[in-house]
Amino acid sequence: MTQDIFIGGGGEEYATKQFLNIGYANRHGLIAGATGTGKTVTLQILAEGFANQGVPVFLSDVKGDLSGLAKSGSAAHKLHDAFTSRAEKIGFDDYRYEAFPVTFWDLYGKQGHPVRTTVSEMGPLLLAQLLGLTEAQEGILNIAFRVADEDGLALLDLKDLQALLVWIGENAKDLALRYGNVSAASVGAIQRRLLVLENQGAADLFGEPALALSDLMRTDADGRGAINILAADKLMAAPKLYATFLLWLLSELFEELPEVGDPDKPKLVFFFDEAHLLFDDAPKALVDKVEQVARLIRSKGVGVYFITQNPADVPDDILGQLGNRVQHALRAFTAKDRKELRMAAETYRENPRFDTEEAIREVGVGEAVTSFLQKKGVPGIVERTLIRPPSSQLGPITQMERSEVMAASPMSGKYDKRLDRESAFEILRKRADDAAKEAAEAEEKAEEVETPALREFNNARRYAGKGVTRSTSRRPRRKSQEGFGAAVAQVVIKELKGTTGRRIVRGILGGLFKGR
Repeated sequence: MTQDIFIGGGGEEYATKQFLNIGYANRHGLIAGATGTGKTVTLQILAEGFANQGVPVFLSDVKGDLSGLAKSGSAAHKLHDAFTSRAEKIGFDDYRYEAFPVTFWDLYGKQGHPVRTTVSEMGPLLLAQLLGLTEAQEGILNIAFRVADEDGLALLDLKDLQALLVWIGENAKDLALRYGNVSAASVGAIQRRLLVLENQGAADLFGEPALALSDLMRTDADGRGAINILAADKLMAAPKLYATFLLWLLSELFEELPEVGDPDKPKLVFFFDEAHLLFDDAPKALVDKVEQVARLIRSKGVGVYFITQNPADVPDDILGQLGNRVQHALRAFTAKDRKELRMAAETYRENPRFDTEEAIREVGVGEAVTSFLQKKGVPGIVERTLIRPPSSQLGPITQMERSEVMAASPMSGKYDKRLDRESAFEILRKRADDAAKEAAEAEEKAEEVETPALREFNNARRYAGKGVTRSTSRRPRRKSQEGFGAAVAQVVIKELKGTTGRRIVRGILGGLFKGR
């Protein structure tokens, strides 16, 4: 039997228990507040609450502190007395220390199990956002994905996409008749952006085995939901990669999960830390996609919680869909800060006991202004709430402890070894090699069937004394003529090695032998 998630104590003397209604937890939420006001601890206790109710969680660990979820809190901790005192004050009668089932993930495969997706699964829209492409460059990227689909070219990793772009550049004239102009400069610009992305370590993200969403939605033997923690401390050095990956993951959940309507509890809760990175300088098409996913994914049983410093970081159309809110203190040093503080206060259902704007400005560390959805999805009255203490360790675990958790994880060994099956890179290279081989064989066959008379005729004025047995003297060619001939030969050979080489060679041979 599921229960609501205890958040803390509100009301007079913090004696009124505040709960997050588990039945409305998939209607999304917001955790906001200035740096150092307690957002990370709030995220930690929410993850604990969902896990205890059998709800899997996915969150990113920007500072490394959330790894403590894998280890039980301790009476030896310096805040033990403060925690037990707070638990008593807010009526947290069954407060105890415990560890939670944690799985560590890492795009770079260093501090967690490798997490990968394929270029095809990422798609052109998100990849264009990740690369920061112009409209024209994004158009070429869409052409590449269309060609790959029509020609059966699997785009799994970066080298597949790079090889396909080379092929598109070489065949730009043919493709232009069907898809429009393909600029060599734009293709080159995309290649340079891919190189920058590769240098940032994004090559580790693309490839196989790709992450199976079912591995994020597990429960342990006791029925507790798995807490999936993405190591993001180093990933934050590439903010676009971080934001794009999380948006991809959210989109995949939206695409793959079936409709469930209004479940008794969520199937997965997704925490998006540093949410402002998703919306900073994002094109309207991307923001529209986030809004669409946020609006519709709750019917798939997924709750999305944005964590950011200021509610103003989230666009209004998305902010209006976040029904469960924990607002830590906001600082108001400037006129803009005061305006944003006032706007944040206006989004809450008023409480006659206090002024909401003043409360948001004055709440201390570990305290917040909260509002949770009640029956029929009605927003609850705003309350000043003292957040409950965490049951797991406050702060990070050691690297040795992390390694032990990873070794004992059900995911150990499943994603560690990268696979490299045949895909666009191998297929295009094989086609080029086959075309070059066939062209060479056709040239050899043409030489074999030539009679001495035909060879003499073909040599004609180009005779150099090597093609026939009789002795004839000729003046040596000028150096400039040799250079020009070599250049032409190189162009022809390159063309013969291309994808149209077979047709060219067949056309030449047909002209030579027609009627013979």
